[in-house]
Amino acid sequence: MDRTAAAAGKGAWRDGAVTYLHLLFYIAISSGQIFFNKWVLSSKEINFPYPVALTLLHMVFSSVVCFAITKVFKIVKIEEGMTTDIYISSVIPIGAMFAMTLWLGNSAYLYISVAFAQMLKAIMPVAVFLLGAAFGLEEMSCKMLSIMSVISVGVIVASVGEITISWVGVVYQMGGVVAEALRLIFIEIFLKKKGVRLNLISMMYYVSPCSALCLFVPWLFLEKPKMDESASWNFPPFTLFLNCLCTFILNLSVFLVISRTSALTARVTGVVRDWTVVLLSAAIFADTQLTFINIIGYAIAIAGVVAYNNHKLKMKPQGNEQQGPDSKVNPGTPQDVETSLNLTKEAS
Repeated sequence: MDRTAAAAGKGAWRDGAVTYLHLLFYIAISSGQIFFNKWVLSSKEINFPYPVALTLLHMVFSSVVCFAITKVFKIVKIEEGMTTDIYISSVIPIGAMFAMTLWLGNSAYLYISVAFAQMLKAIMPVAVFLLGAAFGLEEMSCKMLSIMSVISVGVIVASVGEITISWVGVVYQMGGVVAEALRLIFIEIFLKKKGVRLNLISMMYYVSPCSALCLFVPWLFLEKPKMDESASWNFPPFTLFLNCLCTFILNLSVFLVISRTSALTARVTGVVRDWTVVLLSAAIFADTQLTFINIIGYAIAIAGVVAYNNHKLKMKPQGNEQQGPDSKVNPGTPQDVETSLNLTKEAS
């Protein structure tokens, strides 16, 4: 009996250690990808200030890898149920909004600091809630309005505390927030009303090519002429491959975190990641100068985000009573995909 108990305890300790390693790896890779993108877009060494082109390369790489995984090596099976009507009515809008989110979000890095961009992203639940209410997916309540007010006040305070603010960067970032909120709304409609359940790889398989096509048009007219005129930009192939690979690995790390823990743990980990990015960016980048008002405002906003996540996760089990808020999420469920894509976008 003693040996059995010792073996069980050792197995539980090992399983817990592996889970924490997954969480630490997600925090490291997602934070690192944000800094990587910022460095690529603004560093003098590479001199590649083309956010549409960078995002387009990410989507092309993701499309190729997903095709190889699902069709060539057949490591992951694509679930059935996707029709032309569903692709046109759901996948294309999701892909278009994903492209817009990444385009505007990466463009913001050219004008504002990484820390301030993260602070502005905290307004995301407000945009999701308001647009969800407009689409009939959310119900107005005093509790939700209070949470939205806390988040809004926190973001406003953080913005007031910003020393050097670029309104062009703010417009880009807020545009990305609205596009991301619409994407999440379309995903919720796709998962709940269309009745199609896809794992993260399958979702990327369908969405990435569409996003690449949506990004190709603005790149062709907005950035390609600038790239042709400028001979100073330089993007070494190895750096390009590494940047795209890190983005794809980030997607897989999110999937592993969700499948090994819970939606609640994943969202809390996302909050820890956000604070890590804000604090590290102040030490890494010269354009980041945090003030006491910045920190206070962001802390208020994050408190609202935590309250929002907690409220939403308490509502999730209503359709599945046996699944508590801390239970593990089965890969491929709507909760899995929605949470995974929400976390993935933040570092793309």
